[in-house]
Amino acid sequence: MAASCSIVCCNEEEVSDKAVVVQFSNGSVEDPDQLHFSVFKNTDERNPRKKSRRILVAESDRLAYVGDNFGPGSMKCNNICKYYVGVLNKETMQMEMHNAQLFHLQPVIPGETDSEKSLDTNLTYREKVDSLIEAFGTNKQKRALSSRRLNQVGSDALHHAVDKAADTVIELKGLEALQQEVAESESQGDVALHLPPSNAQADIPENVYEFESLLSSADLEALRDVGAKMAALSPDEMQKMKDAGGNLCVIKHLENLPQSVEARERILCCSFYLSMLIHLARERRINRKFGQEYGCPRSIQNKLLKTFTVETYKNGSVQNVIPASMRVKVAAYSLALLLHMNFMSANLTLLHRDLGITEARMIEVAKSMGLTLSKSSKAKGEASLDDYKYATLNLPLVKHDKFTMQRKRRKMR
Repeated sequence: MAASCSIVCCNEEEVSDKAVVVQFSNGSVEDPDQLHFSVFKNTDERNPRKKSRRILVAESDRLAYVGDNFGPGSMKCNNICKYYVGVLNKETMQMEMHNAQLFHLQPVIPGETDSEKSLDTNLTYREKVDSLIEAFGTNKQKRALSSRRLNQVGSDALHHAVDKAADTVIELKGLEALQQEVAESESQGDVALHLPPSNAQADIPENVYEFESLLSSADLEALRDVGAKMAALSPDEMQKMKDAGGNLCVIKHLENLPQSVEARERILCCSFYLSMLIHLARERRINRKFGQEYGCPRSIQNKLLKTFTVETYKNGSVQNVIPASMRVKVAAYSLALLLHMNFMSANLTLLHRDLGITEARMIEVAKSMGLTLSKSSKAKGEASLDDYKYATLNLPLVKHDKFTMQRKRRKMR
């Protein structure tokens, strides 16, 4: 009669490494005694994700086999099922049940590196298809593959050249100046972005573009001394300013100063500030000495640089430049200042000549500010019969339609 045996379950934590089931990828082993098995475990046993990682190595005189229970090459069945191995003790007739893990052993071929294996596993679907075309594709498919790769190389070279050119331009001009130029190109026709602060719901015209937003009381106090000097200009000095070009609007107001002391001082301060705006609009780059030859106060100089210039970096130094969008801003602020100086009316023709911008651009600024446009001519007795265009601020503000040129379609005959 056969002897009976009992089953004893062992502690899984203590003998978790004692039962291992291996499977060789290239066949079965006839003589297991010729293989030397070694098990390596992860040293980070505190990490719950790494403490159960094992690497099994079987070495022989000719070849070595390696398998692990983690990574892409491990057997997924270890996570789905639980395996046990029974070991019978013939003396006690008890069968001990041990927790087991399955390992798939693959031969390690000398000369094959891990980088080559990872390169194959990390290939994209397109790269795998391309490799198949290279090996087994038709001549037409191979020509298409070669053409596509040549185009890709050309595109990469083009992107590299563009990146290099962009880095050169950024280094020469500065990132902030380039951002300003991009903003100009995107808003070439949108002058409203550079207008002074306005209140379209104002009850009187003087409150639409408030004077305080153009010149504060502190600015007027700083301009008081230089404004008084402008009042002392002789007729010869004014004629010299006319011959030099620009400042036509300034001279016109200096020749017709009001009688009231308070209004007179205010017009003089505004005239000097307007002359600085005109000088600013005619420059390309502004240095820190701008306005010193005219006696411009330091606070007004900082105000002009901060409001109407853009800082850029070149050759390790900071420079203040005036892009096209800032010239539009100078024109808008100059026009708003002229409105306060001349009872909410301004001569656009003289202003655009002083600023050195086109008349169409000046009219566009006036339309964006919601001004009423009018035209008048000089007296017939004068030598020049130039038409003068005026802008007046009336309430409610005028909403001008944007002009869009449309091409005429040719009739088909």
